[in-house]
Amino acid sequence: MTGPRAGGTPDGPDPDPGLLRLTVGSVAHGGHCVARHEGRVVFVRHALPGEEVLARPARAGASDRYWRADAVRVLEPSGDRVDPPCPLARPGGCGGCDWQHASLPAQRRLKARVVRDHLSRSAGIDLPDLVVEPVPGDVDGLGWRTRIRFSVDDGGRAGLRPSRSHEVVPVQDCPIAHPDLADLRIGRRNWPGVGAVRAVVGGTGGPAGDGEATTGRLVVLEPREPSGRVSSPPLPEGTAVAVQGPDGLRRVRGRTWVGERVVLEDGPRDLRVTGSGFWQVHPGAAQLLLGEVLRVTAPGPGERALDLYGGAGLFATGLAAAVGPGGAVTAVESDRRAAADARRNLHGTAWVRLETGRVERVLPRLTARGDLCADVVVLDPPRSGAGREVVERLLALRPRAVAYVSCDPAGLARDLGHARSAGYRLAGLRAFDAFPMTHHVECVAALEPADR
Repeated sequence: MTGPRAGGTPDGPDPDPGLLRLTVGSVAHGGHCVARHEGRVVFVRHALPGEEVLARPARAGASDRYWRADAVRVLEPSGDRVDPPCPLARPGGCGGCDWQHASLPAQRRLKARVVRDHLSRSAGIDLPDLVVEPVPGDVDGLGWRTRIRFSVDDGGRAGLRPSRSHEVVPVQDCPIAHPDLADLRIGRRNWPGVGAVRAVVGGTGGPAGDGEATTGRLVVLEPREPSGRVSSPPLPEGTAVAVQGPDGLRRVRGRTWVGERVVLEDGPRDLRVTGSGFWQVHPGAAQLLLGEVLRVTAPGPGERALDLYGGAGLFATGLAAAVGPGGAVTAVESDRRAAADARRNLHGTAWVRLETGRVERVLPRLTARGDLCADVVVLDPPRSGAGREVVERLLALRPRAVAYVSCDPAGLARDLGHARSAGYRLAGLRAFDAFPMTHHVECVAALEPADR
């Protein structure tokens, strides 16, 4: 690392000559803001736009195109700055929360700015009025996270990792953990032989956080060594425990899955999710996203629907109910555990076809057979997005409506650009604060044929 020079503070020379004095500019994707030092871009964490800060470089090589730094002293604070609710939300502390030092309204404005910037740069789409909406049931951005993976250090202490680090910061209490997860007190117990602990609570509050009882608490232990022995400390009564092995989950006690519930027009649906498999981590998010997807696609009886990256069957469940026995739903999911959950969750729905495999491989096979048609398409890809090949292939089916669910504005904007090239336009987009205190944001984009 080079030795960057810093100017003096208004009260005299800086106590650490290795600090950078920076004027913080606009927000950037990933939980940091942009500043410049001697012409070089510096990405700064723990800062807010407009602030004057002293920052410690985390990466500042002479040949680096850009530097990374942590703001360790705020000389001129933003009016949006608040005291973080967690003492570990600081440089060198837990890296899970990016924006605890900003008020909740400011966090949502920053996220909206990031989404708008990516849409404008990558897709040529301007949405000046876009806002990031709270998820129903949210309380001050805290107590929402229903799934957390804790790393465990050599001493058996559970914790979380700093940003871009393999160290483990012991965490006794996490303010964003759901109360039913916090009650497990993962960070206050010892975990011998364990490399990581995944804690999951299911059905926490039902749709829109209506306060229903949980439908399961599960702790999944990941051994430090592949063949190592692990043991669980005493946990609250009714907590299930499983061990993650090379061949899947091994039950220690209780069930290896948790229950989740969503409500459709004709009543509730109870789904199960095995282990720490994918499900929205905010209690109100699954119901909210399902409702928005069905709203923008409006599937009707007898229609054909395609659900890509289908997970445990959240969207396929809603699509199947909407199209009915006279319609058809094809769902594609690569994770075998999630696909098995989907088969269980959609059991008895004969008009749903489940395909297991990577979307980019399954989709060409289905279209080559010539038996795949789609009036409606839903896709919820991983953070990297769907990519040009998948977007072009699915839009070649000429669906009348597409719902694209995304947790990454960069991947979404890139794929919306591909969609425009394929003859589709953005019909609407909503953004939701499904991950308060972090930089993540969930979007649902509605697409339709451009010639409509």
